[in-house]
Amino acid sequence: MAAARPADPVLTLETRPAEALAPLVVPSPAPSHGPVSDEAAPLGAPKPDAAEPNAAELEARTAPRSTTSEDEADFSWLDAPLPPEDEVEAATQDPVDAQAPLPEPVAPATDEPEDFGEPVEDFAAEPLPEDEADFSFLEPDAPLPPEDEEAEPDFSFLEPEAPVEGADTLDDTVPHEGWRRREAPALPEALLPVGPRIPWFERLRQGLARSSSQLTGSITALFTKRRLDEATLQDFEDILIQADLGVETAMRITERLSEGRFGKEVSGAEVRQVLAAEVEATLAPVALPLELDLDKKPHVILVVGVNGTGKTTTIGKLSAKLVRGGLKVTLCAGDTFRAAAVEQLRIWGERTGSEVVAKAIGADAAGLAFEAYDRAVENGSDVLIIDTAGRLQNKTELMAELEKIVRVLNKRDPDAPHTVLQTLDATTGQNALSQVEIFRNVAGVNGLVMTKLDGTARGGILVAIAAKHKLPVYFIGVGEGIDDLEPFKAKDFAQAIAGTA
Repeated sequence: MAAARPADPVLTLETRPAEALAPLVVPSPAPSHGPVSDEAAPLGAPKPDAAEPNAAELEARTAPRSTTSEDEADFSWLDAPLPPEDEVEAATQDPVDAQAPLPEPVAPATDEPEDFGEPVEDFAAEPLPEDEADFSFLEPDAPLPPEDEEAEPDFSFLEPEAPVEGADTLDDTVPHEGWRRREAPALPEALLPVGPRIPWFERLRQGLARSSSQLTGSITALFTKRRLDEATLQDFEDILIQADLGVETAMRITERLSEGRFGKEVSGAEVRQVLAAEVEATLAPVALPLELDLDKKPHVILVVGVNGTGKTTTIGKLSAKLVRGGLKVTLCAGDTFRAAAVEQLRIWGERTGSEVVAKAIGADAAGLAFEAYDRAVENGSDVLIIDTAGRLQNKTELMAELEKIVRVLNKRDPDAPHTVLQTLDATTGQNALSQVEIFRNVAGVNGLVMTKLDGTARGGILVAIAAKHKLPVYFIGVGEGIDDLEPFKAKDFAQAIAGTA
């Protein structure tokens, strides 16, 4: 026989004598109980060492659930407290596997089935009355009424448009490299009939709004109920210098304001009138139109400038104006360092119908300019516009390359390039003064184009450049549109920046 398994410590803890569990007090068994019998306890009988509950309690615990006269269950027996004997039994009961088997379930009393009234009708077996809702449209085969039929979705807008008769079409064949040339953009607005547009002066005034508001706001704040004395004149001169008008221009305007007004009260409006008149007087000598000598074709325009001043965009807008004026233009993609510049110039060429001469990235810019000149002669172009790579004025090797382009063109025509335009970014402020000086010495700049006047409050730098270098200002740009590059007019610029119109 196998040795007895040692008692589980958990079970041993569970079966400690009742007297070891403090603070429970075990009462003496009732004297009414008889001696313990050795016979097996009947099914459902209490354990030998526990007090036997009376018959009423046992019956209450095992009696089946019954209904009262009001058809409500009686659960009052749950509220009856356990006798002291049962509490002791609960504290000292054996483990689950050592307990006596549970009493057999007592079959519940068989009561007559309750009558719930009339039986539930089977509505599915009866046809719907005429006034009931009709849900037959939910059936899969039932067609929708004519008025509720949904129109078929129209995806025709996704289909490619039919080619216009006479228009150029693109080759849809995919090369072995796996890409296709992008569709050529449409012609710019400048080359197409357009409706009424915002007048140029209004666009100029809007473009110079930042420069004008800062300058005129400071003037108004200074000349509010204040006499014109030395301190006021000094503050006014400082305002003009901070607006990038230049020291020379600021001193001249301050001196003109003090004539006949010193010691008197001066309004802001009067000061702005003096400012506009002096700015116009400074700019008038340089506000000249671009003259093209077409006796010798092609007229060569070389466009130079530092990085990001808008050279390629300016070339595109200028070529559109020339083509609209009836001239034939050839474009040279001389910025061989930047692939985007070549692609951008190709797009402008397609828009304006101008031939573009270009080579692979990294090609010699001077050699390309030489070939472009010969090509412009062959196709009878009136104007050849040459783009160049952006370069900082302190990069000697790049400036030397620019000199080489000029020398190569001189070999084809001693007077070429006939026009050397330098694009200036108005946002650079005073730095533009040194840029003009260096490019003028290297490439022979003889004309200026001021761009991005709408993106800065430093538009006054154009006045300082005109006063110092006295170079013609042919065009100014105040936006990205093709018509936002216009010939420079001194009076319009002066009135717009002084806020007098």
